[in-house]
Amino acid sequence: METVAPGRTRVGWIGTGVMGASMCRHVLAAGYPVVAYNRTPARLEPLRELGATVAGSPADVAAQSDVVFTIVGYPADVRQVTLGEQGTLSTARPGTVLVDMTTSEPSLAREIDAAARARGVHAVDAPVSGGDVGAREARLSIMIGGDPEVVAAIRPLFEVMGKTIVHHGPAGAGQHTKMVNQILIATNMIGVCEALLYGYRAGLDLERVLQSVGSGAAGSWSLNNLGPRMIARRFEPGFFVEHFLKDMRIALEESRRMGLALPGLALAEQLYCAVAAQGHARDGTHALILALAQLSAIDWTNAGS
Repeated sequence: METVAPGRTRVGWIGTGVMGASMCRHVLAAGYPVVAYNRTPARLEPLRELGATVAGSPADVAAQSDVVFTIVGYPADVRQVTLGEQGTLSTARPGTVLVDMTTSEPSLAREIDAAARARGVHAVDAPVSGGDVGAREARLSIMIGGDPEVVAAIRPLFEVMGKTIVHHGPAGAGQHTKMVNQILIATNMIGVCEALLYGYRAGLDLERVLQSVGSGAAGSWSLNNLGPRMIARRFEPGFFVEHFLKDMRIALEESRRMGLALPGLALAEQLYCAVAAQGHARDGTHALILALAQLSAIDWTNAGS
């Protein structure tokens, strides 16, 4: 397969949310012609102003593209935009590459791969980690499943979006790796929130606390990137609580299928259910501290730092 190149390879983009819009901008900035689609057309206007062509459906995107990226919300959305009547596979020509960067089900990635192969089309699952900051700064970690030759051919496109790009195996391997990532984040986030609540109740200056612990053995991406947002009581989403709940449920379903007991993940999922029930489903994942604070009768949104 021919390696992609700016000016020659036509790129399709479906999904311009918190992360997708930034990722698509990097592709445009690298010189690739882009045709884009979003269910809410108004969200495409900034990309259109940068030179993207606006399409009317996923099928319309695929008909004009050599490589099509999707990054949408849920597995049902992935299924619709890929396998639906107006999905990308309905118009993709043989040799087209469909790349799903949504965090989705490994089984669905394998299903899409099989359907694509039947039409002479390539499918790659490539979920990402790094949140809104990683997307804006092109520092995402990209976890990839698919045919090695296809992955190598489209690697230059991954390189304009991310810094850590790893191929893990056949279809579904990227999604399984993302589940590992989400399990790590879920339980680590509990520790970050509990530590900050402890420091608050002890009367410490939490910004100074982060200076001490953030660079030591206790440091983590969540602590150093989301800890300051928690302290500042800023809960705008880098990644939605409702989407994280979706990811944890996929991981729990997969763990049950594999006969694994993951009690830490189950606890995190229940705590995030509480966050969503309290009205924070569309806030960032660091809003977990609000649910944990409530257990100790701390009103975190009104407490002084």
